[in-house]
Amino acid sequence: MVKSLALQAEMSAEFGACVFDVTLDCEDGAAIGDEKNHANRVVALVNQSQIATKNVAADKAPRIAIRVHPVDHPAFKQDVDIIVGGAATGLCHLMIPKVETRFDVDQAAHWVDQAAARSGRRDPLPLHVLLESAAAVHHAFEIAAHPRVQSISFGLMDFVSSHGGAIPASAMGVDADPNGHSLDQFTHPLVRRAKLEISAACHAHGKVPAHCVVTEFRDPALLRSAARQAARAFGYTRMWSIHPAQIRPILLAFAPAAQEIELAANIMQAGGQSDWAPISFEGKLHDRASYRYFWQVLQRAFQTGCVLPPSADAYFSDSVPTPRD
Repeated sequence: MVKSLALQAEMSAEFGACVFDVTLDCEDGAAIGDEKNHANRVVALVNQSQIATKNVAADKAPRIAIRVHPVDHPAFKQDVDIIVGGAATGLCHLMIPKVETRFDVDQAAHWVDQAAARSGRRDPLPLHVLLESAAAVHHAFEIAAHPRVQSISFGLMDFVSSHGGAIPASAMGVDADPNGHSLDQFTHPLVRRAKLEISAACHAHGKVPAHCVVTEFRDPALLRSAARQAARAFGYTRMWSIHPAQIRPILLAFAPAAQEIELAANIMQAGGQSDWAPISFEGKLHDRASYRYFWQVLQRAFQTGCVLPPSADAYFSDSVPTPRD
């Protein structure tokens, strides 16, 4: 956990913005019987990080989240009381694992809000949820519609194991065979369907879909290929990493190409000069629909640490207003 926070600070200084979140784990990270001590250690780390970066600009401030135990676990309420009660102002969100229904989100929000109120946090603490079973995926649209849910992540390995052996172990990984002889997480029909349901649910309700981990962390090319599929074929806009070596390949895969960034910057500049009326650019019509798309390209470029053209870089300064719908 300490190394992850140090790496986040290092890369924030390098890119000029915080380009990835750190999620400290209380669900799988705590030994059985040591849940309370582990939660207190996590709170101490969050608060230390906040003190160390007290005068850092907002876009470089650390983004730290914590994954607590599931709502039906005996340690859930204790986690929330300790973590939210002790570090609510230092958290960007709280991760709730093994959410099955919208009711689970209601329960989590109730306890989180009570603890946050006691801690002095004024704005609601965003909730990110993990869907890890077939039943949870069935309720993806209802869960995504919940106003407190900011992002939904897909829990691949628990999803596969919840099928009682009906899905092969190969579906938890990425097939390195160029001929694709085994069904992996991108080709197995049930896993593909689950990923697409979650992504579609998030986009339908304006939430952020977060792709699952890739465990093959010693093969950067394989990881980049998987991340590119997650972003371009499945519609995910974030992705989990489980090893520091995965972060840069994921950022690269999710970032727009340099030529796409340049095109977006030029179209946005031309649109702004026309007060966002329809324009002709390189023989093609562009209007507010395409302006929204190319604005999102620039946002993704900024969030993934890309170098922006001067005309686009101005959009991300405090003194220049951003385009509106």
